Amino acid sequence: MRIPAHSVCTAIRDDIVSGALERGSRLTEDVLARRYGVSRVPVREALRTLEAEGFVVTRRHAGACVAEPTDREAADLLDVRRLLEPLGASRAAERRTDAHLKVLRGLVRLGQERAGNGTGDELRALGSWFHETLIQACASHGLIAMLTQVRHKTAWMYTVEPAQRPAEEWAERGAIVDAVARRDAERAGRLMAAHTERGIAAHRRKAARRPDPLRRSGTSKHPVNTGSVVP
Repeated sequence: MRIPAHSVCTAIRDDIVSGALERGSRLTEDVLARRYGVSRVPVREALRTLEAEGFVVTRRHAGACVAEPTDREAADLLDVRRLLEPLGASRAAERRTDAHLKVLRGLVRLGQERAGNGTGDELRALGSWFHETLIQACASHGLIAMLTQVRHKTAWMYTVEPAQRPAEEWAERGAIVDAVARRDAERAGRLMAAHTERGIAAHRRKAARRPDPLRRSGTSKHPVNTGSVVP
């Protein structure tokens, strides 16, 4: 597979999130360069970025490896999501453009149509598109970056299953879009908080039922090089 050099970071991140690059596996520059059809330079830059984002760690005697998040880190991620997503919806209500609104309304219509007979993959894709569009409507580079990273990490740390009541889920999204259309930031944030809480509760129920957790409590057994971490 050959991809543009500037897309190497996205490609590696996507492969980590999907599990194609397994947790704890080594990330060798030469191997990754061949995998994506680029030189080692963009790979090295991508690994630095992904380490800053928390997807990659540097271990003594092993070099760059895919991170292995603990249960505590996964739980903290949901708390961060609980705080950020309502803020994102509020900002979207204040700053959205007509183009954002048109796409959001179209996605809600399509989601409601497919709620009864669409496949789980279709509904997940539509839901992701909806939230990505809402994030872009924030018109804040910093907030967009944080929300996008939280959504990537949620997909990585938690298996996202089809909604049990997709019609209700899309009705919630429709109400959020109505508030965004009216530029009612307070209502948009409140509705998103309820919508986010539903998703968080589903993730935590699934994690509690898992008999053999993929994520370990406490710290990693591998020594991690934190010398480059900025406090």
